[in-house]
Amino acid sequence: MQVSKPHKSVILKKLTFIILCIALGWYLKARTVNQGMMGAIGAQTPYVLVQEIEAKDTTRVKNQIAHVEAINAVNLMPKVNGTIKDVLFEEGSFVKEGDLLFVIDPSSYQANVDLKEAELAHAQAGLKEAEKNYNRQVKLSKQNIASQATFDAAESAYLQAKAAVKKAKASLVLAKDDLDDTKVTAPISGYIGKALVTKGNYVLASSQPLARIVQISPVRVTFSLTDKEFLNLKQKYEQNSKDGLKARVTLPDGTVLDEDFKSLFVNNEVSSDTATVSIYTDLGNKQEMLIPGNYVKIALLEAKKDMNVIIPQGSLAQDEHGFYTYVVNENNVAEERRLELGEVIDSYQIVKSGLKAGEKVIIQGLQKVQNGMTVKTGLVQAAK
Repeated sequence: MQVSKPHKSVILKKLTFIILCIALGWYLKARTVNQGMMGAIGAQTPYVLVQEIEAKDTTRVKNQIAHVEAINAVNLMPKVNGTIKDVLFEEGSFVKEGDLLFVIDPSSYQANVDLKEAELAHAQAGLKEAEKNYNRQVKLSKQNIASQATFDAAESAYLQAKAAVKKAKASLVLAKDDLDDTKVTAPISGYIGKALVTKGNYVLASSQPLARIVQISPVRVTFSLTDKEFLNLKQKYEQNSKDGLKARVTLPDGTVLDEDFKSLFVNNEVSSDTATVSIYTDLGNKQEMLIPGNYVKIALLEAKKDMNVIIPQGSLAQDEHGFYTYVVNENNVAEERRLELGEVIDSYQIVKSGLKAGEKVIIQGLQKVQNGMTVKTGLVQAAK
C-alpha cells in the first residue's frame, strides 16, 4: 500500500515541528540553568562598606574652669604732696617701665633743693674754717704753747663742722629725692587704666592711687584640681617639663588659643572645703587676649601628640577568643584580624595592635563575611 504524496508532506511537517520544539526546550532549559548558576555565584560575593584606617591624635583634652590673673599689677601712688601739673599718658595704652606718667608741681621741691645746697655750702665753709683752726691748735699743742682747753674747743668745733656737712649732704639727698618724686614714672611695663586723679587736683603722699598698671604678657591662669587629677598632672609635668606642655585656652566667646607654657606651681595645701588644690600656670599671652579678671577654660596638653590607630566601634566583632574585625586586601579578599584594644574616644575605638594605618576595614556588612571570602566593596570616607 503506498502513501500519497500529500500525506507524506503532512508527516514531514509534524516531525519538523516536534524537532523544533525539542530544540527550543533544551535551549530554554540551558538558559535557566545558566542564570541560576550566575545567581548563585552572585549570592556568594557579598557587598560591604569599607573605610581606610587612620592614625589620629587621641590626646584626651579635659577643660578646667580657670581665672585669669595679672602676675604684676601696680597702683601708682604719689610719694609727695602737691598739685598735679601734667598727665602724660593715654588712658588704656601700653606703657613701658620708666615712662613719665604724671608730674606733680615741682616748684617748692626745687626751692628746697636750692636751700639744701646752700646749707651744704655753708656747712662746708664752716668745716674748712674749723679744720684750719684745729690744725693750728694741733701744732701749738705740740709746742706746749696752746692750753688744753683751747685745743679741746678747736677739736670739738672741727668734729661738729664735719657732722654738719654730713647732715647737710643727707638733707640735700632727701630734697633731691622729693624733687625726683614729683615725676611719677611707670615701675613696670603693662597697660595703664583710667587716670584716677586729673590735672589741677591736689594729692597727698600715699593717700590715693593716681592710676593702675597691669602686666598681661605673661599672665597667670589659676584653676583647681582634685587630688587624683593633680597627681596625673604632676606625672605629666615631670615627664615633659614645661617645654613639653602646651596650654589650650578657650575664651568666653569660644575662641581657642594655644599658648606658650611658661611655668606651673601648686598651692602648698589642699582646700578642706572643696578637697581640691589650686594650680597656677603662667602663659605667654602673645596675642594679649587673656585679660586679668576673665574666666576661661584651660587644658594642659603634651606638645608631643599621642598618635593611635582608630576604627569605628561598629566595625568590631567578638567571640570567645576576644575582639576581631575584617580588612579587605588589594585582591578584595576579607582577612580576619585579632585585635588588642585601648580606650574608646567618642564613637571610635583605639586599636593598640592588629591593624595599621592605610588598611581598609569593613564597617558595614561584617555579618555576611567569612575569612578568605571575596567581597565587593564601597569606600566610605572617614569623618574629619
